[in-house]
Amino acid sequence: MLSLFICGTAVTSQYLAEQYKVNTPMLQSFTNYCLLLLVYTTMLALRTDNESFLQILKRRWWKYILLGLADVEANYMIVKAYQYTTLTSVQLLDCFGIPVLMALSWFILRARYRLIHFIAVAVCLLGVGTMVGADILAGRQEGEGSNVVIGDVLVLLGASLYAISNVSEEYIVKNLSRVEFLGMVGLFGTIISALQLAIVEYRDIARIQWNWKIALLFMAFALCMFGLYSFMPVVIKVTSATSVNLGILTADLYSLFFGLFLFCYKAPRQPSLPGRRLESMNLLLQVIQSCLTSKQPGAECSSRLHQWGPHAHGLQQGCEGFSKGKETLDLLESFVILPFANS
Repeated sequence: MLSLFICGTAVTSQYLAEQYKVNTPMLQSFTNYCLLLLVYTTMLALRTDNESFLQILKRRWWKYILLGLADVEANYMIVKAYQYTTLTSVQLLDCFGIPVLMALSWFILRARYRLIHFIAVAVCLLGVGTMVGADILAGRQEGEGSNVVIGDVLVLLGASLYAISNVSEEYIVKNLSRVEFLGMVGLFGTIISALQLAIVEYRDIARIQWNWKIALLFMAFALCMFGLYSFMPVVIKVTSATSVNLGILTADLYSLFFGLFLFCYKAPRQPSLPGRRLESMNLLLQVIQSCLTSKQPGAECSSRLHQWGPHAHGLQQGCEGFSKGKETLDLLESFVILPFANS
C-alpha cells in the first residue's frame, strides 16, 4: 500500500510537470501539510492524556522546526526533480536514502546490521552510480545533459533528507506517539512550506492555467501523500525505518510500468548504447540489493525481540517483511531486466 501511495505521488508529479508544465513542487507539498494540520494537529491540540499541545511546543519546538524543515525540503527536491529527469530515474535513484538511513540508524538509534546488509549498501551505491551515468549519457545524446544531472542531484539530496526525517519519525513514534509526530510535522510543515511558497513560487502559481484535470491531479497528489504519511508511522512502529524503506522498493516497479504505459518510455532502440546498458544494470542491481536484504531480517529487529516482551510477535512479523515481495522482484527480473539485457 505504501508503495502504491509513493507511485501515485510520482505519477501525478510527472503528469503535472510533463503534460501541463506545472512547476510548483512547494504548492503540491503545501496541500499535504495542510491536510496533516487539519487532521493530526487538531487531534493533538484536543488530546487530554499525556503532554498537552502547549507543553510539547514549549519543550521540543526547535526540534520539530528542524524536522519540519528537513521534511519540507526533501519533498520539494524530489518533486522538483521531475522537471529535469524522468519518473523512473527519480524512483530508482531515491534508493540512495537507504544507506544514509542505515548509517543514521547505526549512530542515532543504535541499530546493528550484518555483513550482508553492508554488501547490499555497496550494491545500492553502485546502482546509483550506474543510473547517474546512464542519465548523463542519455542527456548528452538528447542535448539535455546538464538538466538531467540537476534532476539526479536533487533526488540524491532529497533522499538524504528523507532519511533524516525517517530516522526522526522512528524515534518519535516508538518513544512518543504517532499523533505527535504527524501533528508537529503538519504544523511546522505548513508554516515552512507557506513561507517558501510565497518567496519562490508565486510567479509559477500565477501562470497555472487552472482546469479540472490540474485540480484533480493536485488533489490526487495530496491524498496519496496524506495516506503515505498516515500509514507509514504505523508500519515503522512495529518494524523499523530501514525495513520500511526496503519494503517500498516495489514502488520502483510500479513507477517503471506507469512510465512505460502512461509516459511512453521506450525500451532501448540501440542495443549498443552505453546509457541504456547502464539503466539495465541499475535495475539488475536493485534486484540484487533487494534479494540480499531479504535473505535475513535486519539485525536490529532480532536484537530488539527480547526487549518487546508481548509485542515480540508483531516485531517478528515486521522482520519477516524483509523477505516479502520476492515474487515482485522475480517479475521485474523476468519482464524488465531480461528483455533489456537481451535487446
